Amino acid sequence: MDQYDYDVVVVGGGAAGLSGAVALLRSRRLVLVVDAGRPRNAPAAGVHNLLTRDGLPPLELVALGREEVRRYGGEVREGRAVAAARFGDGFEVRLDGGERLTARRLLVTSGLVDELPEVDGLRERWGHQVLHCPYCHGWEVRDQRIGVLATGPGAVHQALLFSQLSDDVAVLAHTAPPAPADRARLAAAGVRVQEGEVVALEGPPHSLERARLVDGTAVPLDALVVAPRMLARSAVLDSLGLAPEAHPSGMGEQYPSGPAGRTEVQGVWVAGNVADVGAQVMGAAAAGTLAGAAINLDLIESDVRERLA
Repeated sequence: MDQYDYDVVVVGGGAAGLSGAVALLRSRRLVLVVDAGRPRNAPAAGVHNLLTRDGLPPLELVALGREEVRRYGGEVREGRAVAAARFGDGFEVRLDGGERLTARRLLVTSGLVDELPEVDGLRERWGHQVLHCPYCHGWEVRDQRIGVLATGPGAVHQALLFSQLSDDVAVLAHTAPPAPADRARLAAAGVRVQEGEVVALEGPPHSLERARLVDGTAVPLDALVVAPRMLARSAVLDSLGLAPEAHPSGMGEQYPSGPAGRTEVQGVWVAGNVADVGAQVMGAAAAGTLAGAAINLDLIESDVRERLA
C-alpha cells in the first residue's frame, strides 16, 4: 500500500470538520484538521439551537472541539489549505506556508462567506444588531423594533417569520419593494412597509437606534434583518476541478455532493456550509459525522480490495 502522512486531512475546523474528525478518530484513523481559526459565526455572542450547549460562544465551541480531537489523538494545525492534487490513490495538500502533506482521503468543511448589503454601518453590526436567521438569533430580539431590509423576494419570508417574535416589525422597502400581493400578506401578519432606500444604520457603537433613509427619514430600530448572499468558496475543491452551484432557493452557492457528502472527485467529501449554505451548527455537525463514517467505510473497502488483489 502507498504511504501517506495521514488517512484523512480535514480542511476546515468548524462544527462539521471537527465532528467528522472525531468520527474518524474514534475509528482509529490518523487525522489532521487544518483550520484558520476564523469561523463564520465568530461575531455572534452565542450558538443557538445546539442542544445542551445553547448560547455557547462560537470560539469556545471551536476550542472545545479541538480539545476533543486532540484527546482522541488527532492533530489540529493553524493555517489554510490552498490547493490539492492527486497523489497516487490519495492527495497531496498544499498549505499557505508552502508545506505539502499527503492523505488518502479529504474531507472539506471550509464553510462560506456572507456577502452583505452595502449600507453604511451595517457590516460592523453584523452578528449583533444585524442578523438574518430567526431561529439562530430571533429570540434575542423578541419584542424589539425589528426592520427587514428588502433586497429581494426573501424579505417577505423573513418578515413573516420575525412577526412571530415581535409586534413591531417593518419591511424597509429599500431596493426591492414588496409586490401588492405580498403587501397584503404582510399586513395580515401585522407587518408594515416603510418606503425608501436605506443609506445608513445609526447609533452608538455595538448598538442600533435607527435606519436612515435616502430622504433623511429616521426609522427607529433595535435590530435589522438582512438576507446575505451565502457563498461557499474552497480553493482546495476548485483546484480539484469542482465548482459551486446555485442553491435551489437562490440564497447563494454551494458545492454539489451525493450521499454523506461524497463529491464527484473520488476520495473527496464535503460537509457543513460548503455543501449546504442553509445548515445550522447542529446540522453541520451531524453532516460532518456522517461524512466521517462514510470515509472510514470507504477506506476499509479500499484496503480489502487491495489485499484481495
